[in-house]
Amino acid sequence: MAEQPKTATKTKYDTSIIRPQMRSEDFAMRGEGFAPQRLTAIRKGLRTLHTLELMAQTIYKFQLTKEKNEVNRQLVAAMCNEMGHYQDFQVKLYEYGFRPSIFRAAYWAVGFVFGFGSRLLGRKAIFKTGIWVESKAVRHYAELLETVEWDEETRRVIEKDQADEDGHVQRWRALLEQA
Repeated sequence: MAEQPKTATKTKYDTSIIRPQMRSEDFAMRGEGFAPQRLTAIRKGLRTLHTLELMAQTIYKFQLTKEKNEVNRQLVAAMCNEMGHYQDFQVKLYEYGFRPSIFRAAYWAVGFVFGFGSRLLGRKAIFKTGIWVESKAVRHYAELLETVEWDEETRRVIEKDQADEDGHVQRWRALLEQA
């Protein structure tokens, strides 16, 4: 029997909020006094999340069609949410004094292939791609939450974004059942 994916189904976060509000005081320079190993793990984790969110938003961008329908509305909302996650991790990278990966363009290319390819295959393929990618994201977030010693503010951002990804899985599953 396959292991059940780790999910954020029962969450304290409101996943109907697509882009949480941020204020000037929410930004801080981070990592002062952290051990080098801890900073290395944080940098790797943030770069991973940043590049995967680039891939996710690109998938949704290339799944969109010109039609004015509920599927496209949901794709736009999901894309916007993923763009917010991408910004979350870019901000955290810079708060720690890190830079995004120079290889992130490869994740854009993978996102294009998955997004455009699933669009060509139809709605069910779009939903199945979303379920597959977002389920992997939920598991990846869980692994990084368990293995990296995050500061509390960054941990909360990661937990909220993980809850959003789980919300996407639930949304695409419901739409697939209706299709």
